[in-house]
Amino acid sequence: MLGFTFVDYAALIFFVVAWLGYHGAVELTGAGQKSLNRIMNQYRFRWMEQLVVRENRIVDTTIMASLMNGTAFFASTSLIAIGGVLALLRSADEVLPIFGELPFGLPMTRLAWEVKVIGLAIIFVYAFFKFAWSYRLFNYMAIIVGSVPVLKDGNREEALAVARQAAAMNVVAGKHFNRGQRAFFFSLAYLGWFIGAYLFIAATAAVLFVMWRRQFISDAHEAALGHEHD
Repeated sequence: MLGFTFVDYAALIFFVVAWLGYHGAVELTGAGQKSLNRIMNQYRFRWMEQLVVRENRIVDTTIMASLMNGTAFFASTSLIAIGGVLALLRSADEVLPIFGELPFGLPMTRLAWEVKVIGLAIIFVYAFFKFAWSYRLFNYMAIIVGSVPVLKDGNREEALAVARQAAAMNVVAGKHFNRGQRAFFFSLAYLGWFIGAYLFIAATAAVLFVMWRRQFISDAHEAALGHEHD
């Protein structure tokens, strides 16, 4: 009824399994402890521990502003993407003949087109909620940072405890930001479905490989570990 083939359904299942599998591998397994994201979480705690010994915290506020500005940018981009995707729903009659004439394109029904577009919109809506929540969490972190007492004789444990709370909030904010970016990356793979199911599968595999490589064997991963490269 939707005009999808068996390969279309197989490609969609592969896409969902790849996304959920990557999420589980990075965030829920022991192997994920070695990912770039987890290594950077350690630096978030080290940053807050250093904040305790600084009376002048201009550097820290500048870093926090940078984190919030970057998150706000991606949240705004998500809204723009949602608007663009919804506009595609109104242009099915103009777009369908174009996709049908592509070298690897196959004839697509209007209903299939609308289902695919709605799926892409859902991905961007998910990304927006993740970025918006991450932005809010970075605000909460800033408030907690503002409550970290200046280190004095006898209050070291209190200051460190509050600093670690700020670091923990930073970690949670970063986690949701990473999930929003992950949605952006997988949305690129999803675009392959508009051309064909086989390209959808290939694009999903390519995005999955690129993200895995960046998390576990990239130059950034080695740099975070303190390993030098030529």
